[in-house]
Amino acid sequence: MSGKGTSSKASAAKKVAASLKKGNGRKATRVHTKVHFYKPKTLALNRDPKIETLTAKRASKKVETSKAYDVVKYPLTTETAMKNVEESNTLVFIVALTANKQQIKASVKKLYNIEVDRVNTLIRPDGLKKAFVKLTKDYDALDVANKLGML
Repeated sequence: MSGKGTSSKASAAKKVAASLKKGNGRKATRVHTKVHFYKPKTLALNRDPKIETLTAKRASKKVETSKAYDVVKYPLTTETAMKNVEESNTLVFIVALTANKQQIKASVKKLYNIEVDRVNTLIRPDGLKKAFVKLTKDYDALDVANKLGML
């Protein structure tokens, strides 16, 4: 008889141990000590579209079309622009609104085979972008203007 009693005690002890490991099924409530609720941080995956959208096509097309003749539209031939050509060795161009100074410098160099010292830009009240292209001392803006047919 004593062998049977020990096995039932052992099985009862195993049941109690298993229930302690597993828990009793009740979840403890969290004690909130702050007034504000903060959303939990969740996994944020990078975008991986299966279909190329219209805006993505436009963005890739913009990179392709940034050629020299798209950046520089035409030289400006006003009296003030001619004064800049004569006095400060500077050519004045109307350029694309989206063009930056590095693109303007590269396209002028490519189109007219001249070295550019620096570029200053402004957007006119009529919405066009004007670029003042100062040439290096090796090049004369008057000669380049004659070659372009500005004078």
